Amino acid sequence: MRSQGLKRVTMVLLLLAAPTVAARADEASEALARGDEAFGRGQYELAIFAYRGALAAFGDHRARTHYNIGVCLARLGRPREAVAEYRAAVEARRGRYPEALYALGVALRELREWREAKEAFGRAVEASGGRHAEALFDLGLELHREGDAEAAAESYRRAIARSGGRLPAGHNNLGVILVGRGEWEAAEREFEAALAASRGRFAEAEHNLALCRRRDLRPALLAALRR
Repeated sequence: MRSQGLKRVTMVLLLLAAPTVAARADEASEALARGDEAFGRGQYELAIFAYRGALAAFGDHRARTHYNIGVCLARLGRPREAVAEYRAAVEARRGRYPEALYALGVALRELREWREAKEAFGRAVEASGGRHAEALFDLGLELHREGDAEAAAESYRRAIARSGGRLPAGHNNLGVILVGRGEWEAAEREFEAALAASRGRFAEAEHNLALCRRRDLRPALLAALRR
């Protein structure tokens, strides 16, 4: 009899708890909506306040909420605080959050923490199954910064392919690497592709293409090229 009574009590408690959980989920959704509205108006402090209200409720929204807070903090020029929120977002999804990992890399690079930034970009690429074009490009930038031109070129190529060819900076930076190898014609094609993808509005690629076509300047060209 006692066992049956305990079962009934447990069932009653569960039934009573269900509306509370549902109500808190509704509160979280409303808080997120208020945060999104404030964000859209550029009121980032107000958005953070609303998002933190969503964190007080149960639900599977925690990763997105931490990410949104991180974006607000980044917009406010507070990258160190943004890093903590992006990390919390990634942890909430057990590492499978490409957008948060990419944003983490951007914030870490702003803090000049190059090694950690490269790691974050690499994790974003991995978490996206190799489909995150921006993370591939920024990973290429960090590899290029380290002097690993071969790996950087491969990352730029993958980024260009994933973007559908709509990544002018990828073409430009790949062209710079090709010039370093003495592959002038291939480099010209990349600079031309950068200009085409930007509809002629990429000053660095225009500058680099003009230099690349000056055969008489080729010995001193590499130092004058712009990434």
